[in-house]
Amino acid sequence: MQDNSLKNILKEYEQKRINLEKELELRKKNLYLENPRLEEIENILNKLYLEKSKNILLNQSTLNLIKNLKINKTFFFPEYECTFCNDTGYITSNNGTSTMCNCLKQKIIDMNFNNSNIGNLNKENFDNFNINLFSDEINVEKYNSKISPRENIKNIKNIALNFIKNFNNEEEKNLLFTGNTGLGKTYLSNCIAKELLNNKKTVLYQTASNMMDNIISYKFGNKDLKDFYVDLLNVDLLIIDDLGTESINNIKLCELFNVLNSRILNNNKITKTLISTNLSIQSIFNTYDERIISRLLGYYNICRFFGDDLRFKNKINK
Repeated sequence: MQDNSLKNILKEYEQKRINLEKELELRKKNLYLENPRLEEIENILNKLYLEKSKNILLNQSTLNLIKNLKINKTFFFPEYECTFCNDTGYITSNNGTSTMCNCLKQKIIDMNFNNSNIGNLNKENFDNFNINLFSDEINVEKYNSKISPRENIKNIKNIALNFIKNFNNEEEKNLLFTGNTGLGKTYLSNCIAKELLNNKKTVLYQTASNMMDNIISYKFGNKDLKDFYVDLLNVDLLIIDDLGTESINNIKLCELFNVLNSRILNNNKITKTLISTNLSIQSIFNTYDERIISRLLGYYNICRFFGDDLRFKNKINK
């Protein structure tokens, strides 16, 4: 599965680079028609090595000319989507070895395994997150809390931001979002995913039901899911949505524990997990065995969402 996906994605990368280079040539052509001096510089650049070319392009006289024309110096280079690999999909180290860039890993994950919810990131992100949609009413009887839903979501948002900021710290705990539907759990999960993807982390989104079915299928011989299982254990952030909707049996409980535990004890890299569930904390304790509960209590920040169903309000936007 991964070989076919890789081949298709690399074709997309190649076409993207071709398009970017065409756009660059068109930009330069239009600029040079009005500024012949810059075309003279371009002719010099074409005769020299890249690093020397950059030095000439960025010398003081040229910079002054570019400044006077109000042109950003990046104008003269392709605007690659990924500045780590320049949209090649691979990063070459100083010793000549190449490794797959996280942007390429993520595209393979998205193509093969991510469900549609991960595709809402252009709308569901911190820029569009509006805490004013959450009630500022303090109602202990209604919400079983001494703070308002708005104050609560502020606290949870700060926990989420610290989770992103300290993602590479092995001491930073995983996240467990619990609460009824329509309270922003999936939205905030997508906000976190968006920021981490911007930081070139890989993200795998799975519903608990789909994840467990795939694991069982793999363990019972479906080798097409090998890549899925490898990614499940090693992706930077694993988002498990709707925990509690999966059918429960001893095999699945064992496999769920293995996933959670393996990601906590991952020796190869720091991996984090975000779990979202409509179950109450008490229901979680009643549903899952002691081994799973011990991992949740010891290695997760538990965030309880409460308030009124946001689906009956306007969509969260700025």
